[in-house]
Amino acid sequence: MPDAGALVELGRRVLRLEAAAIGAIGDRLDGRFAEAALLIKEASGRVIVSGVGKSGLVARKIAATLTSTGTPASYLHPIDSLHGDLGIVGPEDVAVVLSKSGDSQDLFGLLGSLQRLGVPIVAITGGLDSPLARVARVVLDASVTEEACPHDLAPTASTTAALALGDALAMAVLELKGFRREQFAELHPGGSLGRRLLLRVRDVMLPAGRLLAPDATMREAVVSLARDRGIALVGTGGRLAGVLTTGDLTRLAERDPDFLGRPVSQVMTRTPKTTAPDDLAAAAVGTMQSKGVIVLPVVSDGGAIEGVVHLHDLMRAGAV
Repeated sequence: MPDAGALVELGRRVLRLEAAAIGAIGDRLDGRFAEAALLIKEASGRVIVSGVGKSGLVARKIAATLTSTGTPASYLHPIDSLHGDLGIVGPEDVAVVLSKSGDSQDLFGLLGSLQRLGVPIVAITGGLDSPLARVARVVLDASVTEEACPHDLAPTASTTAALALGDALAMAVLELKGFRREQFAELHPGGSLGRRLLLRVRDVMLPAGRLLAPDATMREAVVSLARDRGIALVGTGGRLAGVLTTGDLTRLAERDPDFLGRPVSQVMTRTPKTTAPDDLAAAAVGTMQSKGVIVLPVVSDGGAIEGVVHLHDLMRAGAV
């Protein structure tokens, strides 16, 4: 039985071989990749992704990645396609078919049906002169020099390479379509990423409370700081003139024991960092982290004070 060191070295060998396979495919990438991406982007129907065995499992993942990034895609098993499932395929679709050899007889019936329907085929295959390659509109070279399997039998490097090539294709289509982060979030509303990308400051902010006038005393500011969770907004006419925090109060008390009579205008920060109601909550968190603060005033585009937003509330809402 191999010892732990030998097993670790085996793991490294597999990872190196698979990484090398992906790198080699990247080096061979040419204009056919761009042609395939444009073909998918311009299709008015959906993307039909198919493959057999391990290639079929990779095809399922590619279909899921396309769908989640704004390109509707469905996995179609080539055998099931001959028993009724071909009904999901239409002439406006485009097909992406995966096969290491491109010579699997299980694919032939589906390939004939796709040709009959006039559906263009993008082949991801290592068999560049195979039946699959000969009927495809675009052939993407997914060939590998060897599998990571010690016996060069189990699909390993070849499936990893095909998966990476499918990911690259999905990302190219995403760029062509101008797919935005907000659209991604709308397709993933149940996940933490979706919450971070959909949650806005206005969803979490609190009312601003009473504004302190610039000539108010620090005695009044202490009351506001206690009432409004560590922040006091200074302004007139609903517009922000400055901000006081508990940190300002602490530093002032340390150097001036008679600070309570001072006007807040002498202590406040006159150009504080702010956020807007429609800013992403995650962006507000980023501002807080970079500036070392835990609360921000919320100010509209017109300069009116809308409220305040606290880091703890943002964390509870899932913005972090």
